[in-house]
Amino acid sequence: MKKIAILGSTGSIGQSTLSICESYPDRFRPIALAAGSNLEVAFEQCRRWHPQLVSISTERLADQLRTLLKSAAISTEVVHGTAGTVRVATLPEANFVVSAIVGVAGLEATYAAVLAGKTVGLANKECIVAAGDLILAAARERGVALLPIDSEHNAIHQCLRGGAPNEVRQIWLTASGGPFRNTPLSEFEHITPAQALKHPTWVMGQRITVDSATMLNKGLEIIEACRLFNLPPSQVKVTVHPQSTIHSLVEYVDGSILAQISVTDMRLPILYALAWPERIPSDLTFDMTALKQLDFQTPDLERFPCLRLAYEAAAASQAHCIALNGADEVAVAAFLSGRLSFLGIPRTIESVLSVTASASPASIPEVLQLDQSARALAEQVIEQHHPYLITH
Repeated sequence: MKKIAILGSTGSIGQSTLSICESYPDRFRPIALAAGSNLEVAFEQCRRWHPQLVSISTERLADQLRTLLKSAAISTEVVHGTAGTVRVATLPEANFVVSAIVGVAGLEATYAAVLAGKTVGLANKECIVAAGDLILAAARERGVALLPIDSEHNAIHQCLRGGAPNEVRQIWLTASGGPFRNTPLSEFEHITPAQALKHPTWVMGQRITVDSATMLNKGLEIIEACRLFNLPPSQVKVTVHPQSTIHSLVEYVDGSILAQISVTDMRLPILYALAWPERIPSDLTFDMTALKQLDFQTPDLERFPCLRLAYEAAAASQAHCIALNGADEVAVAAFLSGRLSFLGIPRTIESVLSVTASASPASIPEVLQLDQSARALAEQVIEQHHPYLITH
């Protein structure tokens, strides 16, 4: 029985993880939940699972949750804030931590889980983008397994079981191309948040959906792949694959290419990570007729400048990767609130990267300081160019 702690239990990955626990009650049991600010869902999860520990974002929400749990005669301990999330991640009884809090908000808890010797299922790419060197060094030192849950990196992890690291020529991340793959560039200035939030394949949160539309999400995945699989940016390629049936590929030195194919359902990579190194039966079967058409295209860097910026950041320094992520999060929020045009997102990021000095932070507080500096600078850039950053 694996005892699971879930960071981000009320989000889509968290809820999919709980669905897996529901399907395999003899194998996986959630015993600690970090639930963000969704009080209603957090209470329902506690009522269903009776975890030892639950964390919620604020002291006020924690008091409300305690009252609800007491009325339902549920003895779950309630904590709150970053310290509460760290407690969830390091609960001694938990032996597997799912890291699914969006953004750098989950960084401290994920790092703490590694330091505590927990196996970590990574659905939060920002942790590796911002602090990959620190997290991976700590994992190596403690013999901790970091298992990717993101569908693309999970696919690569599976394909890499087919050969030795020195036999890999390059890896291929597939991208759907988002909703604007065929939109004329002349229309990009007028793209609305509603249009950007209509992803053709996946149902995801707002930031990751906009990042998919700009392909910044794929850029973050490039950086994550470099860190997780110890490869230079030149060996991490991106191909636009609109059908999204092949989740990623690994090309070996003899010319063989292994591809991972499965349903577009996040429960499968979650199950793979939770069960690793085993494979266990599931009902997540794939309809082979979906392979009747497979298209692959080279991404257009003029259409998707965020992809170019990610390669540049990956080749520059850890500080540039932190700045890329922080500036994007601020820019996407400004776009969604109507303060910034769609094309303003890459221009904001480029402005921040252009004044970012190379650095390799030696601690998590240093990472968070660089992140805050990048965010503040992005806000300044947006404010100076309000409401549209690009007009040509």
